[in-house]
Amino acid sequence: MRLTEFHELVEQQFGPVRGASIIVDHVLSGLGSRTSVQAIEAGVDPRDVWRALCADFDVPRDQW
Repeated sequence: MRLTEFHELVEQQFGPVRGASIIVDHVLSGLGSRTSVQAIEAGVDPRDVWRALCADFDVPRDQW
């Protein structure tokens, strides 16, 4: 997944303001207790970050 696609999905699912906040504030325990931004900067595939966000926020599986 491209980074631009990741950001589009986050914005579509959570809205522009909440989505921007989530990726810098929400800690993903399944990805080394890092935020989305930190995980991506550390080399984690944006698709894996997206899936972790979806799991944490109970996004229906068909939207992953």
